[in-house]
Amino acid sequence: MNASAPSAPSADSLRAALAGLLDGLPPQRAAQAVDRLIATYRGTTPTDAPVLRDRSDVAAYAAYRMPATFEAVRGALDALREAAPDWAPRTHTDVGGGTGAATWAVAEAWGEVPPRTTVLDWAEPALALGRELAGGVLDAEWRRERIGGALRLADTDLVTVSYVLKELTEADRTSLVAEAARAARAVVVVEPGTPDGYERIIAARALLVGAGFTVAAPCPHSGACPIAPGTDWCHFSARVSRSSLHRKVKGGSLAYEDEKYAYVAAVRFPVDPAAARIVRRPQIRKGLVQLELCGPEGLSRDTVTKRHGPLYKQARDAEWGDPWPPEADAL
Repeated sequence: MNASAPSAPSADSLRAALAGLLDGLPPQRAAQAVDRLIATYRGTTPTDAPVLRDRSDVAAYAAYRMPATFEAVRGALDALREAAPDWAPRTHTDVGGGTGAATWAVAEAWGEVPPRTTVLDWAEPALALGRELAGGVLDAEWRRERIGGALRLADTDLVTVSYVLKELTEADRTSLVAEAARAARAVVVVEPGTPDGYERIIAARALLVGAGFTVAAPCPHSGACPIAPGTDWCHFSARVSRSSLHRKVKGGSLAYEDEKYAYVAAVRFPVDPAAARIVRRPQIRKGLVQLELCGPEGLSRDTVTKRHGPLYKQARDAEWGDPWPPEADAL
């Protein structure tokens, strides 16, 4: 680990560790690897071998994807914690965890007593770099496993599967989600916030509900999604700070980017889901705020005006993905 990296898991400590780890990698070489990886990940054919082939690939991937994956997973975990504030995992398995972005997010989410984590991935270079990146910050075991239908998991409190399902065949996706449901008390699946990413989340959600899980987030219910297939897709957005190295690797100039993601968090214990959730960016107009909501009765629109008093200020401060309405003590 870089000596200057903070000792607690967070977005800042992850960026610090990345900066130290990638010091010796020429930005041009990293950018070329990123271009190849983007082309691979945007393809439509699932792979039957690790996409990350060597340390150069893995280092480029870490700079390109880890900050965004961290924030997306953290967003899903925040929603799970809101629905189950008294629950904390003691053990965690990060399936297809690669360099460990989801593991960093889990450790940060339950930072007072982070769970013991096992990271499983089939790419040894990713595991090696993840282990190096996490040295002195995360308490994790990094283990090589083929991620697919034959994978068997030890019983655990929490399983995360982030940005993995696209790389698998449909049969392997089904088997993997079913195995996660068998092994865990809580399962969090995160995919890109694209129409096909949403379809994979809906399929995973159906499998989890069929296995007896309750949806904790983002949905305020465990019934069928009210979105008619092919008409729209449910996704959310996370703001990601970009370091100077990150901007060089990605070829951008802004100090931030917005990561679109879709997710489901489902559990085998009692939870208190949101009454409804904001599923689009709130539209703020003069004297009113329009909120697109998903609730137990389906999709709806709520218009909050100044006449609603304190609720109006809450609506102006509300963000895409937030539960609605806010708790009474927040008004």
